[in-house]
Order: sequence, then structure tokens, then C-alpha cells
Amino acid sequence: EVLTTEILRTSRGKPVRPRSAGQKRYVEAVAGGIITFGIGPAGTGKSWLAVAMALRALQAGQVDRIVLTRPLVEAGERVGFLPGDLMAKVDPYLRPLYDALFDMVDSETAERLVDRGQVEVAPLAFMRGRTLNNSFIILDEAQNTTPEQMKMFLTRFGEGSRMVICGDPKQVDLPHPGTSGLADAVARLDGVESIAMIPFGIADVVRHPVVGRIVQAYEGPDA
Repeated sequence: EVLTTEILRTSRGKPVRPRSAGQKRYVEAVAGGIITFGIGPAGTGKSWLAVAMALRALQAGQVDRIVLTRPLVEAGERVGFLPGDLMAKVDPYLRPLYDALFDMVDSETAERLVDRGQVEVAPLAFMRGRTLNNSFIILDEAQNTTPEQMKMFLTRFGEGSRMVICGDPKQVDLPHPGTSGLADAVARLDGVESIAMIPFGIADVVRHPVVGRIVQAYEGPDA
């Protein structure tokens, strides 16, 4: 049943579908919900499947645009030392979102969607002050938000929109010790109507079998 659920086909004709029970629950929650949190370790397909669902919604005319965003938090390196102007500096941090997009559609189609404004990839800081209507909005690396940033992001929600928030609470790279915005949101919003919390575990790691073994080695047998 899991393997027969096809989301879309890539530009190469490859079907995109959930590959575990956890991924199927996630896809169903995103398809039928308004705000969905995907919470779990690396390699579980949280962001990748979210981008696939966003493209499907765009192609079906359910939304007018896709907004992909993530916080600019360095994992041991400083953005200020990167060469170039602001967008050149932030591009490496947004690259994983571009990678997911380019996995689904060819480069020409992706560039056309970006040029038309149907796909926007931007740092989380660029979301402040906006109201996002008729949009499919994905926040990646949500564990690296502060509670204030998470509140700011969630309140961008507008009419006809859907949100997906992806993150791993065990991979927080915030520069100063404090509460992760993802952990804070899960504690506050779990059980709130129209908000789904979908946990992922080792069994949902599909990137490569060795990734699951690495996660288990770092986090223990009960991860």
C-alpha cells in the first residue's frame, strides 16, 4: 500500500512515493491538513517529500506559489566569511532546497518557476512582515529557529495556504544555548486543531542504509 501511493513523477519519469509507513502518514497529513510538522532524523525524506507535495499542489492549481525557506544558522562555519553579496552568501544555506526542487523537475522548468515567482527560495528573515496567501510554505531545518522566529513564521499563514515545518530536534546548531523554536512549537501546538505532528524514526531513513546505522550509532538503539 505504501509503495503504490505515487505523489508525482520526476522529469526523468521516476515515481516519487513514500517508502515507509512513517512517510505515508506524513504524506497523508500534508495532503489533508493545513499545518504539518515533520520531526525526525536526517535521511527520512521530510523536506524532499514536502517539496514533492508542494509541486503536486502547484501543478493541480491548489496553490499559486511555493515558498521554501530555512534559517541561516551555520553548522560550525560563519556566513560572513563567504565571498560575494548577500544572495551569494546565503545561497549555500538554501542549496538543499534547490536540490530537492531539481530532483523533481528539470533545470529549465525549475528556473522558469523561479523566474515567474511560482517558486520562491529565501532565508527565514525575509518572511517578516509578509502574509502568504494561496501558498505552499515549507520551513526546513526548523530546529535552528528561535521561539520568536517560529512564531513569526507561523503567523505568516494566509488564506488558502498550507505549511510544512521540517526539523530534527537532535541537530540544533543555534549559536547560543536556548530553546529551539521547533521544540517550543511542538510543546505548545501538539493537539491544536488543524496542526499535525508526524514523528519519524530510524525505520523511516531512506537516504541510504548506512545513514540509518550512523543515526543509530550517535543516538542509541532507542532513537
